[in-house]
Amino acid sequence: MKKTLEVLGMVCPFPLIEAKEAIKELNSGDELEVQFDCTQGTESIPRWAAEDGHTVTAYEQLGEASWTITIKKK
Repeated sequence: MKKTLEVLGMVCPFPLIEAKEAIKELNSGDELEVQFDCTQGTESIPRWAAEDGHTVTAYEQLGEASWTITIKKK
């Protein structure tokens, strides 16, 4: 299963907080795609995923200030 979390327009640290909450609802092996436009999230979201043992399966810059990152739950 893949869930999309759109947090465009939210300032940091709220995209990270929302991602942490959203991944709790997923089963192991499911993916969470986070769409965000907070520059700090480009570092904080992948760092959190790695520290919690999740895997970043995709990371793409969509525009000048927007990104999408897909995290596979451990």
